[in-house]
Amino acid sequence: MPEYTVLSVLAVLGVLAAERWWWRTGLLRTGQFWCAMALVFFFQTLVDGWLTKLSAPIVSYHPAQITGLRFPFDVPVEDYGFGFAMVCLSLIRWVRHTRDDLAAQPDRPAPEGDS
Repeated sequence: MPEYTVLSVLAVLGVLAAERWWWRTGLLRTGQFWCAMALVFFFQTLVDGWLTKLSAPIVSYHPAQITGLRFPFDVPVEDYGFGFAMVCLSLIRWVRHTRDDLAAQPDRPAPEGDS
């Protein structure tokens, strides 16, 4: 069983589940979030492509731990899952923390959409 692949999928599913049933920020339904993720994936592709290129890798993965699917520039697809989970979790926590801080201030109204 490709351990790195399983952990990548679990990371993505864990963050999505936490957003859906715990934090409920609605961030994943915004265009701003997906624009930010497009920028992250663009630069992640450049950096990961350089780090994991098969011709001269700086970082290598044990073949039994990944699916072997690489796209583009020899980037293991599992890296995108971990990148998504990490950035998504950071942004969700930021939004939630900001909303909680604003709601705790009695002289400022709560952000729209929160009840």
